[in-house]
Amino acid sequence: MSDPNTDKPDELAGTEQPFVQHLMELRDRMIKAVIAIGIAAAVLAIFPGPGALYDILAAPLVAALPKGATLIATNVISPFVVPIKILFMAAFMIALPVVLYQVWAFVAPGLYSHEKKLVMPLVVSSTLLFFVGVAFCYFVVFGQVFHFIQSFAPKSITAAPDIEEYLNFVLGMFLAFGLAFEVPIAVILLVRMGVLTVAQLREYRGYFWVAAAVGTALVTPPDAGSMLMLLAVVGGLYEVGIVAAQLFVKHTKKSEGDGEAETAKS
Repeated sequence: MSDPNTDKPDELAGTEQPFVQHLMELRDRMIKAVIAIGIAAAVLAIFPGPGALYDILAAPLVAALPKGATLIATNVISPFVVPIKILFMAAFMIALPVVLYQVWAFVAPGLYSHEKKLVMPLVVSSTLLFFVGVAFCYFVVFGQVFHFIQSFAPKSITAAPDIEEYLNFVLGMFLAFGLAFEVPIAVILLVRMGVLTVAQLREYRGYFWVAAAVGTALVTPPDAGSMLMLLAVVGGLYEVGIVAAQLFVKHTKKSEGDGEAETAKS
């Protein structure tokens, strides 16, 4: 007499190989992403070089320092470690399109067609907006902030910022402005997921401006100019996000209906 437990089909039967294949594909795509970062790092190491990259990053501060003043290194290994950090940071940003493509290629086969149409534009636009925020911070904000700070320095003090402290400051500012430029994407997602409506976003406009004012005061130096600049940018992007959310939802509504029909057929 056969054991009834042995007659039951194994629910996991046949799933081992696909799971292993997914892991192998994930490994291969991670390797490709790392190779892309490595190639970018190798190119940047040759030209312009780690030291030159730091000089480019420090240019807005050096331009605001008194004549003859330079940055200093208070740690023994900082002159080596800090430029290497910047080298790999720049390499990652250059290779980011390749990294995002590998992530997209791994995830896309499991998505419906209407989901693919939704995800890819958001990934591309959010990446571009983050880069725009970083560029705005470097080319516009840094010059005003550093000149404002140096204008308060007493004549009896010689400014000599530490290179590692400067790097941490720059990374924090890049992150703050990069995320600030993601406001339209956040607004679109809130509306698309049904958390808020366009009418509610307009209704809560005043609360957003108050929250944005507090946020900019916390993440920016005590400079009224840069705070007002970031506040104006964030507020303007909020208004752009409201308009974009309305257009985006209207444009994808038909695609979502097609996707639901696709699901029903399958």
